[in-house]
Amino acid sequence: MKANQNNLQMNSIDYSKKTNWYKISEITKDVDTFYIYSTIFMGANEGDSDYATLDNAEMLEGIKIEHAIKSSVFEESTNLFIPLYRQSSMKHAAEVFLKDGTIEAALTSTPYTDITASLDYYFENYNNGRPFVIAGHSQGAAILRLVLKNYFKEHPDYYQRMVAAYAIGYSITSDDLAANPHMKFATSENDTGVILSWHAEGPKNVEANGPIPNVAILKNGISINPLNWKRDDTYAPASMNLGSLVMDESGATEIRDIDADAQVNIARGTVVTNAKAIPNEMTELAGPQCYHQDDYSIFYNNIKDNVAKRIAAYFTKC
Repeated sequence: MKANQNNLQMNSIDYSKKTNWYKISEITKDVDTFYIYSTIFMGANEGDSDYATLDNAEMLEGIKIEHAIKSSVFEESTNLFIPLYRQSSMKHAAEVFLKDGTIEAALTSTPYTDITASLDYYFENYNNGRPFVIAGHSQGAAILRLVLKNYFKEHPDYYQRMVAAYAIGYSITSDDLAANPHMKFATSENDTGVILSWHAEGPKNVEANGPIPNVAILKNGISINPLNWKRDDTYAPASMNLGSLVMDESGATEIRDIDADAQVNIARGTVVTNAKAIPNEMTELAGPQCYHQDDYSIFYNNIKDNVAKRIAAYFTKC
């Protein structure tokens, strides 16, 4: 049964159907954001497919939460587009990681095919020549990494209109940049046509100083500090944090001050923060203070502010 389900995943998705999109914004801004959501489908039940179907209830419910705490950060400045895609389950990605040392083989078939098909439809039917931001988190950022390396190499006309790529929660590496000269990593708060990426963790992860397994952190990964927008280890105090987004048990969100400072740990390719009251649900997988789930929310208002600044810089250069 599982094999048959997985074979069905290879059927193409018709993105002309609005039901195959989670979000298609009314056009009220001069810039769009195309967002690729993170791993939501666990695949933990017997008989589960390796890849989610577009009507998978677990995934659809998770996208609502992700929109509230992550992709909503782009809505103040841009028109937001979020395609549904048949993502790899957490279980399947973990199995591939244990076998290959990377999750890439879990993404290059169905998930990447779906996202590139949705990008084709978006650019041909929704974008109308506007500049755009492209963003994702975790598995979404891993797929975005493939999009940057491959899809935009094949579509340089689209790539020229990219304001920035927020590939948060999956490494962009120095090897990626060396092998793909068209890819440029950000060096300041307002350069454009660039990539931004980071992984948030607490000091206890650094103190552990061991080979902490984390499928999202690659060798030679690069992080930028989301408070001062520097790639070196210049410390950014919590006073530079414009506000973190916190969700309570009822699902309500609010901006709070959680004393979230930030400093790049260049050797680990991460951003270390002393932010308070952040639960870690990945202790066994990624250390005592892995804040992977909160890569966006810890620095929420700074990201929102940065998107606006990069858009302004883009139009200034035009």
